[in-house]
Amino acid sequence: MGMDITVWVVEWAHLMRLAPDRRLQVLQETVDGAEDASSGTVGAGWLWPLGPGRCWLGRYEFDGTLGSYTPHFRAANAWDAVRGAVPPVPRAAVDDFLAGLIWWGPDPAEDADHIDDGVFPSLDALWRSGPVIVRAPDTVAGLAAAWQQAQPLLSQLRGPYREAHAALTDSGHPAADFDSFVRLLAQWAEVLGEARRRDWGVIGLPM
Repeated sequence: MGMDITVWVVEWAHLMRLAPDRRLQVLQETVDGAEDASSGTVGAGWLWPLGPGRCWLGRYEFDGTLGSYTPHFRAANAWDAVRGAVPPVPRAAVDDFLAGLIWWGPDPAEDADHIDDGVFPSLDALWRSGPVIVRAPDTVAGLAAAWQQAQPLLSQLRGPYREAHAALTDSGHPAADFDSFVRLLAQWAEVLGEARRRDWGVIGLPM
């Protein structure tokens, strides 16, 4: 899946004070003007735009992805392949976490939506088609809680994941190894944790 995505934590109160039909445009304009500025990092991967007009959002750079959505897609694809061999408790925990962010769920026709209702009246103004994530603070809190359930159980995935990874790579479907998979999930958890701490939302937009 050759596309790029930027992931932002967003001050929800500020966004929701904007007129609904202006929110996406203002967000895109602010994001576009924020690419050249950084300040006040709170950890590896964070870019905090300078200027009072941009202090209501921050960007997270995923390690080793160069902004590409491909590692996220491959992680979702790998989870789709491995989950059937994972014990029920860790499977449900990781399902809840990934389905809210990057995985299309067991039924793609019903579960592919990663956009909370009532935020943008239309997504037609996006720069291009592709992955879009719009998660309000309440959803962020739920996903952060899902990570708290999933994280201690990830060791139970190692064996099944390695078997599925070998099958995927043998069939010509590139997939991250187990450690890379877990590292990507942990970075998503960092995004959610920062948004949760601020009572902000999370938005992922195609570039």
